[in-house]
Amino acid sequence: MQQQFTGQRPLALNIQLSVALACITLSGAIHAQSNEDLHQIKQDLQSGKTTAVKLLEQYKSRHAQLNPRVGAVSAVRSEAKQDAEQADRNRNPRLLLQGLPIMVKDNIAIQGMPTTAGSLALANNIASSDAFLVAKLRAAGAVLAGKTNLSEWANFRSTKSTSGWSSAGGQTRNPYNLNKTPCGSSSGSGAAVAARLIPAAIGTETDGSIVCPAAVNGLVGFKPTLGLVSRSGVVPLSHSQDTAGPMTLTVRDAALLMNVIAGSDANDAATKDADQHKTDYTQGLDTQALKGKRIGIVSKLVQGYDKQTLALFNRSVEILKAQGAIIIDQVEIPHLEKTGKDEYTVLLYDFKADLNAYLATTPTSVSTRSMADVMAFNKKNAKQVMPHFRQEIMQQAQAKGPLSEKAYVEASERAKRLSGPEGIDAALKKHQLDALIAPTTGPAWDINYRKGDVITGSASSPAAIAGYPHLTVPMGLVKGLPVGLSFFAGAWSDASLLKMGYAFEQARPALPAPKLMK
Repeated sequence: MQQQFTGQRPLALNIQLSVALACITLSGAIHAQSNEDLHQIKQDLQSGKTTAVKLLEQYKSRHAQLNPRVGAVSAVRSEAKQDAEQADRNRNPRLLLQGLPIMVKDNIAIQGMPTTAGSLALANNIASSDAFLVAKLRAAGAVLAGKTNLSEWANFRSTKSTSGWSSAGGQTRNPYNLNKTPCGSSSGSGAAVAARLIPAAIGTETDGSIVCPAAVNGLVGFKPTLGLVSRSGVVPLSHSQDTAGPMTLTVRDAALLMNVIAGSDANDAATKDADQHKTDYTQGLDTQALKGKRIGIVSKLVQGYDKQTLALFNRSVEILKAQGAIIIDQVEIPHLEKTGKDEYTVLLYDFKADLNAYLATTPTSVSTRSMADVMAFNKKNAKQVMPHFRQEIMQQAQAKGPLSEKAYVEASERAKRLSGPEGIDAALKKHQLDALIAPTTGPAWDINYRKGDVITGSASSPAAIAGYPHLTVPMGLVKGLPVGLSFFAGAWSDASLLKMGYAFEQARPALPAPKLMK
């Protein structure tokens, strides 16, 4: 989760590139390389300019140098070098990711590694097999380099939690300013890619957990349509909204990863139609893709931001227009303010039911077999697990009954209907739109354990609740901190959003890589 739910959704610049660069030019900085996207690395591997082993060693060196300050990577995989050596020995151009190092969020299973969801309660949760999406990455030739830290229990343990902190992995920090938040809950995935500790990573989202950390870390983040990517082998928060997705330096890289991880899984019923809708997401990525596209600005999701963020958003709208998009202003999503309370109810019920079901399948070395056990563990180990915030959300979830209860059934139906068919779909139909846009969120805020997260604006909830795709692409910098532009639309519009995002990305000024302060 990106935000802590209270039953109400938070209020959802023209900065010249030279000014933006000046904002982060400080002495004593370590420069992150800017040309390390998957597309370029793949070309270098195929041409023989580098090898998978050399590439992995370069990232391991950066990890040793920078991760102690960024705290993005929670575990490295000892077998990664063997996989890189095999990739160099058996080159196969048909493998989409051969030799490319990838990391996944530490709620996603990699065989032989702990899957902790950021909690010390799962320190002994050694996976006996890969998550379905990890198996697909492996089959495509990716070198699975390790795990990234996350906000503990997907940021759904306490109403006063701090994004990027977990008892298992410590605090992840924003590479653009180490005093600032990386957002969450895919905090480590965002910070690791931004700091160039890895060229791409997989995150997961329930509501904002991919797009928020992608936006504040200056990345492309893509939350696919619910059911396009399997959740098998992923520690759950909510089957109603959970999905995995790519966090990358470019839209092309996100599309490449979608080509690999999308697809039906017999063990995840939500993906039964995935193969039918899956396509080649790298096809049609064209600088002309915005021509004639009707794009609506969601007025209520462009409120509450500072003047510089709004000016940057307005500049981005002008870029969209210059690329041929038809902009429709003051678009309203019906029922936008009504779905937050129902969403929170659904998530509480789902969290208890889904986590209990997951924990029942963990190895016998895991002593916490239910949410109640986890809460007892947290209390017993409070000094390590709860030094900054407690577990009020878990307590609320534990108090809920089975998913057959009327309160759950009604809230679930109402939330999906009002956010989807009668919400986003209705807005798209009324104005004949191809997509909706808004700032993803504001610039990163200070890491402050006393105050917790202080979020200014969020565009994540409508698509998250509906189960629709959501893409964030960097707009630029505000006072040296990245801000993203959100594109979202109806179910299975994944390819269309990636095309529009690509055209915008190619037209706007390049985003400077971060400099990590000493």
